[in-house]
Amino acid sequence: MADWDVIVVGGGNAALCAALSAKETAKRVLVLERAPEAEAGGNSRFTAGLMRIVYNGADDLGRLIELSREEIERTDFGTYTADQFLDDMARVTEYRCDPDLTEILVKESFPTALWMRKQGLRFTAAWGRQAFKIEGRFKFWGGLTLEAVGGGPGLVESLTRIALRRGIEIWYSARAVSLLADDAGVHGVRVKREGKTLDAGARAVVLAAGGFQANPEWRTRYLGPGWELAKVRGTRFNTGDAIHMALEVGAAPVGNWSGCHAVAWDRNAPEFGDLAVGDQFQKHSYPWGIYINAEGKRFVDEGADFRNYTYAKYGRVILHQPGQFAWQIFDAKVKGQLRDEYRIKQVTKVTASTLEELVEKLDDVDARAALEEIRRYNAAVRTDIPFNPNVKDGRCTTGLTVNKSNWANTLDTPPFEAYAVTCGITFTFGGLRINTDAQVISTDGEPIAGLFAAGELTGGIFYFNYPGGSGLTNGSVFGRIAGANAAKAAKSESQPKRVAGT
Repeated sequence: MADWDVIVVGGGNAALCAALSAKETAKRVLVLERAPEAEAGGNSRFTAGLMRIVYNGADDLGRLIELSREEIERTDFGTYTADQFLDDMARVTEYRCDPDLTEILVKESFPTALWMRKQGLRFTAAWGRQAFKIEGRFKFWGGLTLEAVGGGPGLVESLTRIALRRGIEIWYSARAVSLLADDAGVHGVRVKREGKTLDAGARAVVLAAGGFQANPEWRTRYLGPGWELAKVRGTRFNTGDAIHMALEVGAAPVGNWSGCHAVAWDRNAPEFGDLAVGDQFQKHSYPWGIYINAEGKRFVDEGADFRNYTYAKYGRVILHQPGQFAWQIFDAKVKGQLRDEYRIKQVTKVTASTLEELVEKLDDVDARAALEEIRRYNAAVRTDIPFNPNVKDGRCTTGLTVNKSNWANTLDTPPFEAYAVTCGITFTFGGLRINTDAQVISTDGEPIAGLFAAGELTGGIFYFNYPGGSGLTNGSVFGRIAGANAAKAAKSESQPKRVAGT
């Protein structure tokens, strides 16, 4: 007899959603969290807690968020249709995303958020990160509106509290070592806990323990040379263990194994994420300024698209610059548009009253080349086009080797500010093949009985890039599906088998 109906490996958003979903019909659900309780929550705890969902205006959002009349009147929430979500997924993944999984992700985004709300999770609107106030009215500009109260830490704390209240057991500092499997499928997990290895039996197992971004050997093997030098934005515990466990029992790998979500991250941030700082080492206001590398050159179109559609791929671009770093430069005109993360104490920043003074303060940069580059950029800005941060305004440069497509402001108003950034890796895109029921598929093309997966350790959904906020949504949607189907499989396993002819 199995000890548990469902065991969930992992302790973040996808894992907790899976556990809560399983508990709706299963009696005994166990969560195995490798991290100690003080560091629990996986990458989810390091996020801003934003979720990309389909919604049709303020009425839909009102089912998720307690909106006052005043908040509704002063905000243009816009809409975000299923077609828009599908188009964004296809475009940023260069049409590689699995169509069946992507359709589930999009269609179940709002129902899953509503389910989370009914579980007891509280949401708010992301006014501070995804909207700008123009003429007294906020306008959301990127289709990304929903945020868990308390951000990533609030999301994890709330889901954990709800799980414990529902009778779900959580083991901390419990590292899953391998799956217990035979020809009939998966029957539990071998766990190392408190210095001892034990076998925990289960009728079904859900793997939701994140990607391999905290494993420098795997990063270098799969992402390529130089990736061992990247900073890890989140937890130090996502080393690919659960992926390895599944591959050992015949699971099929799939997806963009050489791809990852990687962003501009403070150059002097620690090797792994710091829970006291959270996601504030990120530096995402680059559309309002310019990037300069060690050679004093711009190297990317900072205004190619809204930040939500470029930030997750620009970390790779920065890693490939000389010295694996760059500087973001702004002038006083846009200081009010810079996100809160630019005002934390743990920031690598220089200021100056002239451009000549500024470039001399940029550590490890060719100052003369940088000054010439900035002057060329200033001369190329189409100042006849008005600046508008809420839309792709077409305020561009012309005649440069690397032109800027939108939001091109001249750097001419002191004081000038510059921020040093490097590459911060968030999560990896390669992982386990699953079907739309979140069953793990074997290399023979059939589901592995009793094994399900969700979240960052699955592959096939994100390639090259991703739309901001879709990672947490992916974890929630497929976590919910995995948990429900694991519980269904557990119930089936608990029923006596009918013998042919009886």
